Amino acid sequence: MLYYSGFTRRIGEVDEGSTVTDFLPAERARGITIQSAAISFHWPPLVANQKQVPSNDGAVSLPRSATSHNINLIDTPGHADFTFEVLRSLRILDGAVCILDGVAGVEAQTEKVWKQANQYHIPRIIYVNKLDRDGAAFERTIKEIGTRLHSWPAICHIPWWEDGTAKFVGVGDAVHMRGMLWEEGGDGRTIKVQSLQDLEASSPKFAQELKKAREALVELLSEHDDDMVETFFDCNEDHLAIPAAEIIESLRRCTLKHPQKIVPVYAGASFRNIGVQPLLDAVVDLLPSPEERPDASITMGTLKGTLNDLVSGKMAVETVTPEAEAGKKKKTVAKATGSAVAKLGACSLAFKVVNDSKRGILVYVRVYSGTLTRNTVLFNTNLGVSERAQRLLKMYANDAVDVDEIPAGQIGVIPGLKFARTGDTLIAYNTGANPKYGPPAPFNSLQLRPIAVPPPVFFVSVEPNSLSEEKNVSENLSLLLREDPSLNVSLDAESGQTQLAGMGELHLEIARDRLINDLKAKASTGRIMIGYREAITSDSSPCAQEFDREIGGRRARAGCTASVSPFSPSIATAPPSEHATSIPLDSSNWLTIEHPTLFSDGEPVGDAPALPETLPLRAVIHALQTGTSAALARGPQHRFPMHSTAVTLTLDPASQIMSDTTPAALTGAARLAVAAALRDAATKASTALMEPVMHVTIAVNESDLGAVVHDISAARGGHVISLDADDASSSSSSSLAADDIASPDLPLIDPARIYAPPDPFGSSASSSAANEAARLGGDRQRQITARVPLREMVGYLKHLRSLTGGRGTFVMSVDRFERVAQQKVKGVLADISGGF
Repeated sequence: MLYYSGFTRRIGEVDEGSTVTDFLPAERARGITIQSAAISFHWPPLVANQKQVPSNDGAVSLPRSATSHNINLIDTPGHADFTFEVLRSLRILDGAVCILDGVAGVEAQTEKVWKQANQYHIPRIIYVNKLDRDGAAFERTIKEIGTRLHSWPAICHIPWWEDGTAKFVGVGDAVHMRGMLWEEGGDGRTIKVQSLQDLEASSPKFAQELKKAREALVELLSEHDDDMVETFFDCNEDHLAIPAAEIIESLRRCTLKHPQKIVPVYAGASFRNIGVQPLLDAVVDLLPSPEERPDASITMGTLKGTLNDLVSGKMAVETVTPEAEAGKKKKTVAKATGSAVAKLGACSLAFKVVNDSKRGILVYVRVYSGTLTRNTVLFNTNLGVSERAQRLLKMYANDAVDVDEIPAGQIGVIPGLKFARTGDTLIAYNTGANPKYGPPAPFNSLQLRPIAVPPPVFFVSVEPNSLSEEKNVSENLSLLLREDPSLNVSLDAESGQTQLAGMGELHLEIARDRLINDLKAKASTGRIMIGYREAITSDSSPCAQEFDREIGGRRARAGCTASVSPFSPSIATAPPSEHATSIPLDSSNWLTIEHPTLFSDGEPVGDAPALPETLPLRAVIHALQTGTSAALARGPQHRFPMHSTAVTLTLDPASQIMSDTTPAALTGAARLAVAAALRDAATKASTALMEPVMHVTIAVNESDLGAVVHDISAARGGHVISLDADDASSSSSSSLAADDIASPDLPLIDPARIYAPPDPFGSSASSSAANEAARLGGDRQRQITARVPLREMVGYLKHLRSLTGGRGTFVMSVDRFERVAQQKVKGVLADISGGF
């Protein structure tokens, strides 16, 4: 595209790492796209002394592709691990070209991105690529568009195979009824166009198939566009007599309609430079301009509406002066006038943040209203801070050009912003002489629709090489998170590990390389340590311990008696006693402090000795609770924190509290007594090992349901709770994006009703492809809810993708701790010792 538009002088190759938009070293090394890249060009090429002409006003006499248009192209990754790059690009796109592999057909990630584009109402066209390769099956791919993407393919191009069975040499244009032949081995600029009459003379079989394609295209458009029906009758029901301009306009109406039921399909082989220029014409002719997109939704405090309604004054808002907001003057509320709205100079959305080694922090923005100008003050409505845009850039992949302004509908870059993050709304508002106050309410709460961040599913630990590097690693991780919000950093309170989570193994591998090689952080990544627990299985005898030590140069003494037992719910539901205090602890532990000679308010019973004035009952209970928690932090056998343990402490002021007893002494006595009771219980019966069990929600196709359920139940020791559960209250996936789990069933399309030109490999291949597509047509999405041990979920993403052909997705959260089966304890302990 860049070569034919005149932007570059050479054609880059992905396999060679020479493409303009794949400029990262990791992208060129792997031959894949990792991060989205933006670039602008004109199509048709803007020659010298030619002005860019806006699209015509709907007249069908002149196609839009006859005049030069500015195209903002965003190249997005295709790998499932980088789905967030696609998500944040979809959020600001006006239209999309979906590229399919003519050999592989509709792949798993294609289905996922297609559903995401449905949510954002993105009009799409499809380009079937790689038709020059062995095994390319255009017919099968067309059938899969209907059965897997649930859209009707409107075939605008059919492949032209030399002599009907040999290599791919060009395309047949069903819209203009012509054949386009590309020169073999050329750069694609030379195209030999043959009319239908020429084709009937030279390639009658191909001409006949082209007529079938035109008939199928007109019939399909007539089912979804009333204007095409009228045109069809005006042309005496002759499919071939309908002007190409009328078909283009009908395709455009169907493409821009929501929901989009018809998707135009084009054919080509980019490696052989075949089919790219007609695709560029289709982008201009069929995809919308910014003015044709639905108005951007906004929120202003409790108000909801659209940006155009606000700018045009249709949205009634009340303003509060900045001085009143700051509390310097009496608050006055008034209805916003036209002048107040007119002060809103621009509204934009930050959709990407990049740390460039030469230019610093670059914030990519899409302008939705007004014009961003250089040196303007931008107010971040998400963070409530103001920053000045000292420079504005127009990005051309890795190159940049300074510009004075970024108008509405365009994409630009603001370098040097310190606070802006992905999804923040940046507005330019004329506040007059006092810009520090920011815009008045409710303009200071104006927000565009944010960008949804999918939950992470893959985890590794990040450890600095030394304590002195800890601060530097933390700062670099924060920078990494600002660039890529789909990464998540958390600190495990038990192990002290810093855990980095992402969308997959490759995603975290790229993040690690970026952290260590680009940001020069001195750290390493490793495996996640799973936080196991320990639980006693028998009661202990009462264990009395006395604490007698010097603390701060003063002797401190105290006594305590403790017993432990496995926790049962009846202990928590027992009626309260006025001579006992019950306290729930972490990890389902329970503490009961019995004080038979004291009431719950600390007063003694009868002639029993009272507590010293320096030790009220509340302080004593707090000290005993602290000591108990300290003892429960280490189990007697495996040294893991205790779980489901009921501790009973007996407090006798007469024998356990002396004149030199302090709260610290009571804490020490409780810790010693509880630890002794745990050891006593462990000598009577071995403790049980407890492991974290995750609440997992998995979305798979019905054809893969059996394999995934068997894997969860048999191989991973999980427990399937339900299939297709509607109860969201018990599910951890309530915050999950709708496209990942439980997508609504889309209408099934009968592949037999889809026209597709036969592939040049014989009728058996074509029929088998159609039968396969028909089988997949009823492959609806199913949802599995299960509980699975966390150790079995480490690295599960890769296994799930292999089981489901890349189509399975899942989310999980900690549900509870459960006992490890006795036959698996030895393996778990061996795995733990190997992890340290």
